[in-house]
Amino acid sequence: MTEEKKPARGQTSTGARKASAKSSRSRSREFALQALYQHLVGHNEAAAIDTFTRDLAGFHKADSVHYDALLHGCIREAEQLDALILPLLDRKMAEISPVEHAVMWIGAYEFQHAPDVPWRVVLNECIELAKEFGGTDGHKYVNAVLNGLAPQLRGAEVEADRTRMKGSA
Repeated sequence: MTEEKKPARGQTSTGARKASAKSSRSRSREFALQALYQHLVGHNEAAAIDTFTRDLAGFHKADSVHYDALLHGCIREAEQLDALILPLLDRKMAEISPVEHAVMWIGAYEFQHAPDVPWRVVLNECIELAKEFGGTDGHKYVNAVLNGLAPQLRGAEVEADRTRMKGSA
């Protein structure tokens, strides 16, 4: 008799994360992504987007402080974030999907302003956002850009991780 392998806690039988297993920070990133998408596509003002987003189902499960920081910080620092991202692109910013653009903003913003979140967590969360909401291979593009940005914005942390990885190999 073979024993059926159970999915890991918080995952479906296919290995995907269950909605209930998402942390409040992960949820805040999802709501921030939706809000930033509205800003990029509809050119809506942050206050109007914020009011709309806070009324969405499930928002109460999000870390509203982190959501606020991401939404308002990314919009306020959009030019600086784009200036960081643009040199790592192989095309014009206008050719980047608004979803991937917003995800890269979130990643760049968190690299700069959320030192309590390890850089690999920021990277993985952004990849997951791009997989869930972006185009077919958008997550690969987000991964490449943010992996290129991490050493610039979190140099010591990235180097410490690489040194630790070499030591354990």
